Amino acid sequence: MAEIIQERLEDRIPELEQLERTGLFSRLEIKAIVKKASHLEYRMRRRALLKDDFINYVQYEINLLELIQKRRARIGYSFKKDEIENPIVHRVQSVFRRASAKWKDDVQLWLTYVVFCKKWGTKTQLSKIFSAMLAIHSNKPAFWIMAAKWEMEDRLSSESARQLFLRGLRFHPECPKLYQEYFRMELMHVEKLRKEKQEFEKANMDVENLDYSEEILQGELARIVYKNSVSVIKGVEFHLSLLSIAQLFEFAKDLQKEIYDDLQALHPDDPLTWDYVARRELEIESQPGEEPPMTKRAKSVELGRREERCYAVYEEAVETLPTGAMWKCYMNFCLERFAKKTSNGFLRGKRLQRTMTVFRRAHELKFLPELHYKQWIELLSHYNYFRDALEVAVAGTELFRDSATMWQKKLQMLINSESPDIAMHFEEAFVHLNPQVCLPLWISWAEWSEGTESPEDTEAVFKKAILAVRGADSVTLKDRYLDWAYRSGGYKKARAVFKSLQESRPFSVDFFRKMIQIEKEQESCKMTNIREYYERALREFGSVNSDLWLDYIREEVNHILGRPENCGQIYWRAMRMLQGESAEVFVAKHAMHQTGHL
Repeated sequence: MAEIIQERLEDRIPELEQLERTGLFSRLEIKAIVKKASHLEYRMRRRALLKDDFINYVQYEINLLELIQKRRARIGYSFKKDEIENPIVHRVQSVFRRASAKWKDDVQLWLTYVVFCKKWGTKTQLSKIFSAMLAIHSNKPAFWIMAAKWEMEDRLSSESARQLFLRGLRFHPECPKLYQEYFRMELMHVEKLRKEKQEFEKANMDVENLDYSEEILQGELARIVYKNSVSVIKGVEFHLSLLSIAQLFEFAKDLQKEIYDDLQALHPDDPLTWDYVARRELEIESQPGEEPPMTKRAKSVELGRREERCYAVYEEAVETLPTGAMWKCYMNFCLERFAKKTSNGFLRGKRLQRTMTVFRRAHELKFLPELHYKQWIELLSHYNYFRDALEVAVAGTELFRDSATMWQKKLQMLINSESPDIAMHFEEAFVHLNPQVCLPLWISWAEWSEGTESPEDTEAVFKKAILAVRGADSVTLKDRYLDWAYRSGGYKKARAVFKSLQESRPFSVDFFRKMIQIEKEQESCKMTNIREYYERALREFGSVNSDLWLDYIREEVNHILGRPENCGQIYWRAMRMLQGESAEVFVAKHAMHQTGHL
């Protein structure tokens, strides 16, 4: 093994000599490169090969290549690349070949190989890599697309790309993405041919002898791909995706019209078809042939006309296809248009009126989903239609009784309208809802009660909430309960609440930190109480939270009634309780604290 490694190191001598001779590296750096290369070569020649050894070898060589590039740029030297970079590139490719042959199923390894060759390798080499990769990973459509795109965009070989797509479709005859990219490739090929022909004609060259078939230039191959694909994949989403690709190419107007006509013929009862037909009206001029409007007012008038045509199509759609999905498309369009910014108040008013009307009609037909109820309520509230918003919220909770968000919207509207029976409505909500989703409602009730009810009533709400909400959600309630107690009743009330909750797990670290801070804010601050709070916090979080231990030590050192002699004992307790990385972090921070850097 040593002889083989020595031979490989000797193979590096010419490039290393050139690196030193050209001034890119010093003699000491060359020695360091040889030492590191020797270490990496030995690891790659072990009996039990590890993938990480190959990756480390490749990464080192790539880093070396990038460093050589930077050194060249710095000193302005661009010669002898064949003697310096090329041997390194060939060596890395050799390592990649060995690694990909041994770990054939490693997709990331193949992709890294491809990325390296795109940057440093030759086009011929990359074609071979794609062939080897596809022979093993033929079950991955993304690899076929990647290889075909490279042939089309980098090698400028439309025929090779076409062959790869056809081979890929034999393995994946029902893959929408393959058909989409194949369709796009054929259109790009036509666009390239048309540009070539135009350039030849500009140069007054004879194009009759060149192979520019009129059918090909009109996109006949793309049309064949389209026909074959829609005969295999029937969905309207796929049909629309092909239409959106065709619309990227100006010359494909006839093909776009054919796809559009087929869309209406093949999917007449699909909401997405109607949605597309309606939205298409936004792109069609009201009076073709006339000059486009120039003033803001004229543009707004034209936009209003186009939107009216869209609404007309949607009206026809909901008459022909009265389903929830169709109404959803209509409502989404109205919301999108209303969200568009405009300085024209009349146009914005029409959009708002249309949106409100469509929402109400969908609600009356019981086609309004939960999300749109929320959006409708928010829209009404924004424009101060609070009574209407409350009516909608009540109707929404009747339909979606198990939705916490709908109940929250309703209760918020009741609070805004200053209803006298708020507490009763909160109780009603908890009857219908799962306790696990009620936390936002309990918080809303407590906040409302704090602003309008007596402290006793608010405390009763918090106590009910603590009993009703279990698990991690109860942590938030306890923190809020403690905050409220200090705001409303001062230190004594906060301490009483803390004592009542101190055995009611789970807690958060902030719960104890808040109580410590409250204690420190008192004029007669008692160190015994602070120690008690720290001890309780450490009982819960002492094995994972190193900052708590450090704060405890600081408190003993800095507090006027602290006992610095306790710090050593606290330190060793922390070392016994903390595990793994937490212990290392604690030791580092404690050392910084001791030296005055923290």
